[in-house]
Amino acid sequence: MSEPHADAVRIVGLLADDDRRAVVSALVLGASDVAEIRRATGLDARAIAKAADRLVRGGLIEVEQGHHVLIEAAFSRAARLAAPVVAEEDHPDASDDEARVLRSFVRDGRLLSMPASHAKREVVLDHIAQSFEPGVRYTEKQVNAMLVSWYDDTATVRRYLVDSGFLSREAGEYWRTGGTFPVRPSS
Repeated sequence: MSEPHADAVRIVGLLADDDRRAVVSALVLGASDVAEIRRATGLDARAIAKAADRLVRGGLIEVEQGHHVLIEAAFSRAARLAAPVVAEEDHPDASDDEARVLRSFVRDGRLLSMPASHAKREVVLDHIAQSFEPGVRYTEKQVNAMLVSWYDDTATVRRYLVDSGFLSREAGEYWRTGGTFPVRPSS
């Protein structure tokens, strides 16, 4: 397993280059192909291709059929891994039983093992499902990028999430369809 700050350091390194930072900015603002990125950044096609290639290899973007997509989950994963470790009472929205299960199976934001007990597995899967934003569609690559921060065997966790109804899958896309939604204070 890599150091907790390794992802954050990798992302900072990728964004240290002006051209790569410009490409990411264009993607954040809605550009998706080379022509749109070129208009947004003023970079030539060669500079865009070079920056995009490095960002793909660094796991920040993916390119499919000429469309560039920012893997936003990479940022949240890096932030979560680099965040300071919270005390054992880090599950304020969980019941005492759920918090006990989470303390047994999750350490420093990582799943230690998949619970054999169905009831305990459901608690853990619900906790992991909260990483997914309701209403957002994710590619399998994006799902894997999010799940690898939890557990190295992403296929197993992904399958359990789908089989238990926390995520749905169709045509290579995944979206959150279950789990609890923590109550957030209104502004």
